[in-house]
Amino acid sequence: MRALVTGATGFTGGHLARALVARGWEVRALVRDAGRAVALQDAGIELSIGDLRNPTSLAAATRGIDVVFHIAAVYRQAGVADDVYSAVNAIAVRQVIEAAAANGVRRVVHCSTVGVHGDVEHPPANEDAPLRPGDVYQATKLRGEELARDTGARTGTEVVIVRPTGIFGPGDRRLLKLFRGVARQRFPMLGSGRIYYHLTYIDDLVDGFVLCATQAAAANRTYILAGAEVTTLNELVAVIAQLAGVRPPWLYLPVFPFWLAGAACEAICVPFGIEPPIYRRRVDFYTKSRAFDITRARTEIGYAPAVSLRDGIGRTLEWYRAHGWL
Repeated sequence: MRALVTGATGFTGGHLARALVARGWEVRALVRDAGRAVALQDAGIELSIGDLRNPTSLAAATRGIDVVFHIAAVYRQAGVADDVYSAVNAIAVRQVIEAAAANGVRRVVHCSTVGVHGDVEHPPANEDAPLRPGDVYQATKLRGEELARDTGARTGTEVVIVRPTGIFGPGDRRLLKLFRGVARQRFPMLGSGRIYYHLTYIDDLVDGFVLCATQAAAANRTYILAGAEVTTLNELVAVIAQLAGVRPPWLYLPVFPFWLAGAACEAICVPFGIEPPIYRRRVDFYTKSRAFDITRARTEIGYAPAVSLRDGIGRTLEWYRAHGWL
């Protein structure tokens, strides 16, 4: 199998690209900067230099490919205009599938997010739960899903949409603040901590991506991929603290003052492209439940997350320590 991976210089795409090589796939990565992708070359991954938003780049990158894994996206960053989110997270999805179709690619696996469901009112949510994106990132990812389905149907290309829950593992930076804060006993607890939190270990997610690319039943389907265990935030933090060898947080603070502080910081910092020290999305982490049902992926394509939450947290903490991130 020959695969193209977009977003391979990032955490998820990088793990996926290397794992595919280890499984005997021939892998190409679309990257903007060859200097940032030396490690990919060293791992036996072919580089295609170009931009996701450039049709010429996409035409070259998809030539001779069997499966495209479209992982690249603009995540939440201060100072990024809404039209950039739209161009990368939505419009480029259509362009990737059009280029793939023109080159005879069999299937495109598109990485979305469970964030398209917004706050889960009745957890656990499955793929048919209401779609209520809460910010520009989630809204443009939902639009990307819509364009993916429409373009796949129009071109006859098989499209599989993946909605992962919070992804973590060695090398991840998004949840580093959580792990580091707990390990250093500097993690503030806002609210009750009784909301649900659902993580996906990177190795399990990679296995899910491969199943979405290779199983016939996956064609033109949407799957939530997540770990086998759901915990409350209190339980999650307690496990991290135990494995880090520290006392779990004991001081619980009210949410609303911090939400107001986040709104004020965003109003001041974001127009200048400065990352706010606190923002509302960070506060939402403590208040919005995230629990999901992976029955569809289990029954239709044989998805079976194998890494326990405790084991995944232990591996991640060990990697952080070894690399001086804690």
